Amino acid sequence: MSFRGARGRKLEARLDLPARKPVAYVLFTHCFTCGGELFPARAISQALTEHGLGVLRFDFTEAEAEAHAEPQHDFTDVGDVRAAVDYLRKSHEAPRLLIGHSLGGTAVLRVASEIPEVKAVATLGAPFTPSQVHGLLAPVLREAEREGETRVRLGAGAMRISRHFLEELSEERMEECVGQPGRALLVMHAPADGVVGMGNARRIYEAARQPKSFVALEGADHLLSGPEDARFVAAVLGAWAGRYVGAREVEEQRESQPELSQGKVEVSEAGEGAFAQDIRVGRHRLRADEPTAYGGLDTGPSPYGLLAAALGACTAMTLRLYARKKGWPLERVSVTLNHGKVHAEDCQHCETKEGMVDRIDRRVKLEGPLSEDQRRRLLEIADRCPVHRSLESEIDVHTLLEEDETPTSTTTPLPPGEGRGEGIASPF
Repeated sequence: MSFRGARGRKLEARLDLPARKPVAYVLFTHCFTCGGELFPARAISQALTEHGLGVLRFDFTEAEAEAHAEPQHDFTDVGDVRAAVDYLRKSHEAPRLLIGHSLGGTAVLRVASEIPEVKAVATLGAPFTPSQVHGLLAPVLREAEREGETRVRLGAGAMRISRHFLEELSEERMEECVGQPGRALLVMHAPADGVVGMGNARRIYEAARQPKSFVALEGADHLLSGPEDARFVAAVLGAWAGRYVGAREVEEQRESQPELSQGKVEVSEAGEGAFAQDIRVGRHRLRADEPTAYGGLDTGPSPYGLLAAALGACTAMTLRLYARKKGWPLERVSVTLNHGKVHAEDCQHCETKEGMVDRIDRRVKLEGPLSEDQRRRLLEIADRCPVHRSLESEIDVHTLLEEDETPTSTTTPLPPGEGRGEGIASPF
């Protein structure tokens, strides 16, 4: 997607949305050599959407620049950040959290005080002013001051810097903007950052008012090129953001739901990752998910895990009830289950003789001074628990389509394969 920047240029952006309606929006400005599809940007965006936030990723790259031989970056106007805020405000709602990486962090610090909706700001490896970028910008900044504008090659692309940009981010203005009260601040910086020195983090932190936090990214580089560093930053940002934007609204949404009647179960997408589900059973709340190996976040057991758990719980309850009725000295029951699939031809008592069949291995442990006859009888009773009987009997699942009374969703779908696991067999 794209929007018009401060000078009418079409700027590239991407809007990542959670499964449900976002509780708040975030504007994320990348560093000047970073694209929106690099791993750190994707990891951070995913972590925020998992907390119910919508994320507009913005990197100052011109949409028309695709035909050029090299990426075209333009930091001639901090107004592009303001334009991104206005676009988000008009199309959805104004962001309540601003995040900026490198000079993108400097830019969001500059404009945060102008946006009344903003509750929190986070920076990653941000210089206090452009002049603090070691060895890269210092020589060309003097030329920009003298000529009004200059270009500098950075990595595979080029960046244009204007005198107006430098004036917007002068030390005097930055001191004033960072020191404005009313917003929480998180400063994240790598002590070994060879591009933007650690002293910049100190200056930002000292200039800001409370509440403010600092996280040292030990071992990371300026671009967060190590996957483990990017994941750590994403996890911290997601948890920190929840204190100031989104978390309370998500909890209020959950608490406002009435208790379900006996026998009724409600499952809805949790808005965290590709598969996580919120489950309501009576007044209880559970979570289902898929393992990370299958594209999930592992925030809860898998559906088959819950199925096996239901059988295990029913088995233990049934044995306890039977032993109590008989007056037998059963002290404790524990059940271990393992679900898998086996070839039908290997299942002697199965009616199906071709293909694969589901198999649950169940091990029952009975503790207490029970006789051998009592243990044998309890093992027989295990096969009579209601869930066991339901699994082995014919089950009629009647599915209806519930009418959707909400307006048509404007959620932007993920590209094929992104954010989806490979571990769940497709029904199509």
